[in-house]
Amino acid sequence: MSEEADAPAEPAAGSPRSGTARLLTGVAWAVLLIGLWLWGRGASDGTPTATGDVAAVGRPPVLGLPAAHAPLAAAQPRQVVIDTAKVRAPVVARGLDAAGGVAPPPYDRPGAVGWYRGGPSPGSSGAAVLVGHVDTDSRPAVFYHLSAMKPGEKVRVGRSDGSVAEFTVEEVEVISYARFDPRRVYGPRAAHRAELRLITCGGAFDRARHTYTANVVVSAYLTDVTAAPKSRTTAGRRGLEAVWRAPGARPG
Repeated sequence: MSEEADAPAEPAAGSPRSGTARLLTGVAWAVLLIGLWLWGRGASDGTPTATGDVAAVGRPPVLGLPAAHAPLAAAQPRQVVIDTAKVRAPVVARGLDAAGGVAPPPYDRPGAVGWYRGGPSPGSSGAAVLVGHVDTDSRPAVFYHLSAMKPGEKVRVGRSDGSVAEFTVEEVEVISYARFDPRRVYGPRAAHRAELRLITCGGAFDRARHTYTANVVVSAYLTDVTAAPKSRTTAGRRGLEAVWRAPGARPG
């Protein structure tokens, strides 16, 4: 896919299970696309959006979660580690494809996570978006276990400045495409907060249309930071080593 378009033009979200399915994932990735279009028009400016009632199933927010950490300066994400979801993955920046859809991670890299580079970076103010496939035609992909996450669990993101941003999950939802509220999903939940959205396909797999019927959306917010080393020459390397050396973490 090319990534030349500047603004989304039509809907998008899904993980194909066959070569034919790749041509039919527009319905799935469409939800993501429409959301990013609305989000880019003002929903990510740090102003909380109305939460309202969203028809979704999953794990709702819980009390007793840690306080939010102040947002960080922007820096590109390099790796993501989620111990509870068995994720230890590189991050690739993604833009929009020629059709105006968000370009998902390459199909030949099912273990990679895509960061929507047109929005905030993880750790900076606003809601950063990370997307990944749930499976391929032959095996599970990077976000296969995403739907099993629970509030309170941690997501660590190694950043290009050498810092490691730690996010705490506050909500896990499985939202049907028909009831997907883009402003709520892509807009920040609170003002002046660094947030993260992890998104993949979910629900039932429609074999006739070769696509899933819903999105899994994990919402998290910044709660801790491991600062970059003082030496600029080793900052990136040491910061990312902190992610991989965290308990139970191994490059994969």
